[in-house]
Amino acid sequence: MRILVTGGAGFIGSHLCRRLLQQGHEVICLDNLASGSRSNIEPLFEDPNFSFLEQDVQAPVDLTVDRIYNLACPASPVHYQEDPVQTFKTSVLGALNMLELATRNSARILQTSTSEVYGDPLVHPQRESYWGNVNPIGIRSCYDEGKRGAETLFFDYHRQYGTDIRVVRIFNTYGPLMANDDGRVVSNFIVEALKGEDITIYGDGSQTRSFCYVDDTVRALMLMMETEGITGPVNVGNPNEIPVKVLADHIIRLTGSSSNIVYQDLPQDDPVRRKPDISSAKELLGWTPEVPLEEGLQKTIESFSKQ
Repeated sequence: MRILVTGGAGFIGSHLCRRLLQQGHEVICLDNLASGSRSNIEPLFEDPNFSFLEQDVQAPVDLTVDRIYNLACPASPVHYQEDPVQTFKTSVLGALNMLELATRNSARILQTSTSEVYGDPLVHPQRESYWGNVNPIGIRSCYDEGKRGAETLFFDYHRQYGTDIRVVRIFNTYGPLMANDDGRVVSNFIVEALKGEDITIYGDGSQTRSFCYVDDTVRALMLMMETEGITGPVNVGNPNEIPVKVLADHIIRLTGSSSNIVYQDLPQDDPVRRKPDISSAKELLGWTPEVPLEEGLQKTIESFSKQ
């Protein structure tokens, strides 16, 4: 098939492009390189089935495609808070443009939404039927509400125009090709540990996250795209919940670092607990994450060490 991947030069997007090429598809990567990196896709240019379109997803595009994976949007607080207006426009206008393209092509389109649609959840673990606890006017709202708005557009296009949609809500994903300045805990801790710098924990470290290795996440996206008869939303993440302080201890041990841990105040609206209920993914996709945290961290640390 001919497949468009927006945000394809980003962390998850570049892994997805690689897997799709391995399956023999023609892949068009669309990215404005605002938070993605050309180096992530550089090896893919050797494949004649790969092409790169440097363009903002906010601008309409006229292509003939069979599938669209819409991953375009900065995903870490450091990046999406740099220009919150652009972040919101990327989510909503990008979704609108890609839905228009999918509808014209009668193509299937998958939206990578986020666990952030649940905000600082009052329900634990989070399942897809939970509507969330989101601050609509906070510093994270450009991303949280942008992704919620994109989901709204996807389901309205499906109901009004019959557009063939898929929506997944991705929880914390990590692995090789994460940016050094990604700003999230795994990359922050690894970079600080490798440099022997203090590891900074925001809050007391008891807040929890659930970390899914990128290969597992990409496998779920591809299964979701090609499974018939479902729209989602479907949670994609690892349900093994771990306190941030424990993650820091793991990374210090695996890197052999002498870093100390220091604590700073928790940022506004930072969720205290985050854990996906993946019952839908298990039932509908036959998917569960396979890569243990220790193995995934080792691979990620090796990648950062080479950088």
